[in-house]
Amino acid sequence: MEITIPTLSQLRELEAESVHVMREVAAELERPVLLFSGGKDSIVLLRLAEKAFRPAPFPFPVMHVDTWHNFPEVLEFRDRRVAELGETLIVASVQSSIDSGRAVEQGLSRNRLQTVTLLDALAEHRFDAAFGGARRDEERARAKERIFSFRDDFGQWDPRAQRPELWNLYNGRIRRGEHVRVFPLSNWTELDIWHYIEQEQLELPAIYFAHEREVFEHDGMLYAVSEYVEPSSDPFVESVRYRTVGDMTITGAVRSRARDVATVITEIQATRVTERGETRADDRTSEAAMEDRKRQGYF
Repeated sequence: MEITIPTLSQLRELEAESVHVMREVAAELERPVLLFSGGKDSIVLLRLAEKAFRPAPFPFPVMHVDTWHNFPEVLEFRDRRVAELGETLIVASVQSSIDSGRAVEQGLSRNRLQTVTLLDALAEHRFDAAFGGARRDEERARAKERIFSFRDDFGQWDPRAQRPELWNLYNGRIRRGEHVRVFPLSNWTELDIWHYIEQEQLELPAIYFAHEREVFEHDGMLYAVSEYVEPSSDPFVESVRYRTVGDMTITGAVRSRARDVATVITEIQATRVTERGETRADDRTSEAAMEDRKRQGYF
């Protein structure tokens, strides 16, 4: 008699790996936290946490490092989604870091200041592990990173001092003051994320789909007109969407007519530029911009 061996789809394999990682962290580390920005990757992380731990509550709170320059549609979604789940939301404010003198504004963007706010919040709440939504396909520095990314007692990342990860075995041992960033989505691609959003019928903030917005062009990118940005050229109205969500001062939009998940997937299949490469100004400052920030304690 012929025996048929059932196989998992690619998405279910990725899901199973991510759920395994989240459960490993909950078992090995004492005080994890899940970083949630309201963006597509962290929305998928929330669904994976549901798959890993429901019907019990999450064994960790949810935290957002808020620059105060975020898209209002995303902040509204963040608050509503966490409330629907009945989980605890911690907001670590970059503005509070500035007010207390822990951070000093340098130029328009507050993106680099998130590092100080994040490290202070991890220390204040004694978190020893932080789940993030980074993926290896996003950027070269992130491609170097392990799923368990160890940080020293200054929060710094040394790519030469990372631990091997063989046969899905993860070493979570850390000394006092150290912590680990954990990336359950490391092996996912942008297309995987969108296919999973389609499969799970996940709700997203409206800015991920085409809408009319007043924008201006600078250095080949379209930025939203807002109270935080002084337009460097004449503003105009365009049909745009966002591939990634971040600080309004550094996150560009793309021209688009994609108003649903299926059409977004079709657009992404046709592009050859990563979402960070196309829409994040902070990654254009130098070829090693992301790696430099990560060495200082960035996500």
